[in-house]
Amino acid sequence: MFKFAVGLRTKVILISSLLLALPWLGYKYVWEMEKLLRQGQEQTLIGTTRAVATALNERPALFNDQASFLSNVKKGRDLYAYSLHSPIKLDGNLSDWSAYQGNMTQYGREFSQFSRRPYSSDSLSFRHTIGKYQGYLYAMFEVNDQFPVLRRKSSLRVDRNDHLIVAFTSPTNEFHRYVIAAYEDGWVNAFEVKRDISDPNNLTPANHIQGYWRTTDTGYNIELRLPLSDLGSKLGFTFYDVNNQSNRMIDAIIGTSNTSQASRLGTVLIPSPEIDKILKGMGHTSSRIMVIDRHQRVLAQSGDIQDSNGVWSTSVKYDDRDTSWWAQFEEAYIHPFYYKFFISEPEAFSDNAQDAAWLKGVPVAQALQGRGYSQWRMSSDGKALILSAAYPIWLGNNVMGAVIAEESTIGIQMLRNRALEKLFNVFIAIIAIGTLTLFLFASNISSRIRQLRDEAEIAIDSQGRIKQDMVASDDRDEIGDLSRSLSAMVGRLGQYHHYLEHLSSRLSHELRTPVAVVRSSLENLSMHNTDKESQRYIERAEDGIHRLSTILSSMTEATRIEQSIQGAEKEVFPLNELVSGCLQGYQMAYPDQAFTINVPDKPLMFEGAPDYLAQLLDKLIANAEEFSPNDQAICVTLVNEPLSASLTVSNHGPLLPENMENQLLNSMVSIRAQEKKNKPHLGLGLYIARLITDYHHGDIQIQNKTDNTGVKVTIKLPKVNSLQNS
Repeated sequence: MFKFAVGLRTKVILISSLLLALPWLGYKYVWEMEKLLRQGQEQTLIGTTRAVATALNERPALFNDQASFLSNVKKGRDLYAYSLHSPIKLDGNLSDWSAYQGNMTQYGREFSQFSRRPYSSDSLSFRHTIGKYQGYLYAMFEVNDQFPVLRRKSSLRVDRNDHLIVAFTSPTNEFHRYVIAAYEDGWVNAFEVKRDISDPNNLTPANHIQGYWRTTDTGYNIELRLPLSDLGSKLGFTFYDVNNQSNRMIDAIIGTSNTSQASRLGTVLIPSPEIDKILKGMGHTSSRIMVIDRHQRVLAQSGDIQDSNGVWSTSVKYDDRDTSWWAQFEEAYIHPFYYKFFISEPEAFSDNAQDAAWLKGVPVAQALQGRGYSQWRMSSDGKALILSAAYPIWLGNNVMGAVIAEESTIGIQMLRNRALEKLFNVFIAIIAIGTLTLFLFASNISSRIRQLRDEAEIAIDSQGRIKQDMVASDDRDEIGDLSRSLSAMVGRLGQYHHYLEHLSSRLSHELRTPVAVVRSSLENLSMHNTDKESQRYIERAEDGIHRLSTILSSMTEATRIEQSIQGAEKEVFPLNELVSGCLQGYQMAYPDQAFTINVPDKPLMFEGAPDYLAQLLDKLIANAEEFSPNDQAICVTLVNEPLSASLTVSNHGPLLPENMENQLLNSMVSIRAQEKKNKPHLGLGLYIARLITDYHHGDIQIQNKTDNTGVKVTIKLPKVNSLQNS
């Protein structure tokens, strides 16, 4: 019954959990809406690139020689000036360039122009990058040189030591060469080289080019600065290495390009300020927009991908003015739960394309082929989804470049999260109210079922006897019908049990008269002279009458004890002496049976009916003797426990059948084998023992011994608290 009640509550809870399907459907709906929003964002971003590209179409002045009219662009030779976030301090320690480590190019064997010995990267190599900031071009060089050789202070020559040649064309396409050579670490200036560098008369100070030389453990660092107004479309740097302090001969030459002639210089691409102005004039701040030439080099850039959340970002900002208790509770407890299990919160991310000089990818390739294209990609750290759209820039029938616009999906994510928060709040309220209602309903049903269970347990004891009737419920539902059915069933069982309990006394009373008639008739027949055959039948009839009389006596005994025990008077007596005295009598009554006894030496005072307790012990010993082999002792143990006296009778012999322990205590139940039935057994011995135990408010248990060698009967007789054992 209890399991049924618990199961009913569980089923109600499971049924209520089906309400979780509602938020799941809402959750899927929000995700579908997010897909639609992404499609809208994609179309909007393509429109943005088309609009910017339209503003740049057919404007050749924006795509000069330095940008797009080259047939080939080689990385390392053709340089790109990154936009610097702040001016560079010329001190030679390169700390200001740490944010641009990923944009530096390593120059080694493939950029070697001359080497007196087989090339080794340990002898001469360098890392290099350039950038622009407010009208100046900055350059850094981290040179790896095992034997740096500086310029001698007494020498006017600048080519008999390690030195750097800087060559570029002016905006008017004039070729200029400059040499930088240092006496010692510190500030250095450049000298313009007119013709032969070995003639000091061909050197002219160029104070507009400034730099700093610093010796390091692996070579030396150089930082330079020159005005952008002096710089045209070509630029190159070359290092000349001297390793011998004596002859000071050039051992190796390595550089970005050959600086001896203007035609051998590489190009330099500086982001176009004109295109920057056009991008800023668009007034578009929700996207990162880049313009590239046909060689995929970035000409201009506007916007930051961290702020490019999409056009929805402004519509999902939380109202900071809401300071109600519910808003504070929601922010402190509910939202963390959502974002831990159900909602993914936008993370801070980084993207290497922010400062890239060359852009690659499918959208760029498609745009340079004359087709607009969009694609979703992950950020470089994999923490955000970025939408890239590209559209070509036309000059006549030629594609001169492309416009690239990028946005993250943070705005859509914030909008989705806000919708999910509201959705979950509503569904949690619905589920909480529904679950509480169903739980209260299930609790009411469970309590009524538990009440039925309790009444049933009180009405019927462990032996199946009806102790009291069940009260029928007046409720008109199914549980009320069940209560009334159980009440009627218990009533009918009680009547039947009452009939069975009094059946033995009725049979005993009704059978005594015919048994007496038969016995007297047999006695009369036996006094007449009869032949041997007739005498044999008379003896068999007398034996049957004797067995029947024994049965009636046993039935009468059980009935008599059951009726008289209620009126027995209790007295205080030493229980240990009673058990010891009875055992002495049993040893005389069963001379062939061995007994062992273990009782306390100290008197164990007990309040009860000694005659009935002795009769209880008689029944237990008689029952044990019938099943125990004579060579195996019957063990009787009396233990004085804190709250009770424990009496145990154990014997060797056959084990109890499964699930028969409690049934043996009922009336007229026996499991004796056929060879033991030389006299009638009605199974009343243990039944009488149970009656006497119940009278003393005790507990009797029959079970197999733990070693499976026999059976033991344990009786717990509670002691009276007022008695003190002396």
